[in-house]
Amino acid sequence: MWGKLSATQRSHGGTAIKKELKQAADTAETVTNSRSLELLARAGFAASGVLHLLVGLIAIRLAMGGSGSADFSGAVEELSAQPAGPFLLWASFAACAALALWQVSDAIFDYNHLPTKDKAGKKAKAAAQAVVFTGLALTLMSFAMGSGSGGDNKKTATDLTIAVMKAPGGVALLVLVGVGIAVTGVVYAIRGLRKSFEKQLLMPSSHTARTAVTVLGVAGYVAKGTVLLLTGMLIAIATLRAHPEESTGLDGGLRALRDQPFGVYLLAAVGAGLICYGVYMVVRARLAKMEK
Repeated sequence: MWGKLSATQRSHGGTAIKKELKQAADTAETVTNSRSLELLARAGFAASGVLHLLVGLIAIRLAMGGSGSADFSGAVEELSAQPAGPFLLWASFAACAALALWQVSDAIFDYNHLPTKDKAGKKAKAAAQAVVFTGLALTLMSFAMGSGSGGDNKKTATDLTIAVMKAPGGVALLVLVGVGIAVTGVVYAIRGLRKSFEKQLLMPSSHTARTAVTVLGVAGYVAKGTVLLLTGMLIAIATLRAHPEESTGLDGGLRALRDQPFGVYLLAAVGAGLICYGVYMVVRARLAKMEK
């Protein structure tokens, strides 16, 4: 039937499809640019900040000989144990999901006015952030629905490592993932030391407030960079040594730090830094440049 259509009819049909696709894309961009989504996305920064703060508190507790899972599953478990826990979980889920959607929108629709190299970098960063906040949202949702468990996180990380190692090319992939996470940690630390995170913010006019934000950012980014570096190294080393049980994620990285000389003090310092990062992210919810 299509072959019997004239070239003009086929052209008009193709034009109509392109027009509908463009209208759908314009509608999606309009929705993701809405003020209501922006406000909810800003709340996603705050929700992430609270989780980092809780991870920092758990890390300090471990340094003092206490118990807990110093990762995001452990932090969400702590959040769920608070008064109004279910409300906090669902509200945090909605905020992180909105921020993930905002980042997806950035990756698809934005930065097109930039040079090709800069545009690719910005879009890749937005896509990576979308993945991170999607992961946080899914973790929050699983706990809100009653299916999450912070105690199972180590086993999950180990089981995933074993499954990937058995797949063709899995060992090389895991090593690359570990190295990538470690490099990301170095980037975070450098970003903190250079104070380049300030470009993401509309800094307050008060000198005291600006100084406070900068101190929180420097301490927070260096601490998070340290944690990512440890986690990435742990994944790579466990893979190369064929000991997947040693690949235990963020909690395992922090526990490995505790076992080093002066590790208790180092772990407490990293925990304090993560608390600073958490407070910084809460501040970022108010001061962030939501580029559109």
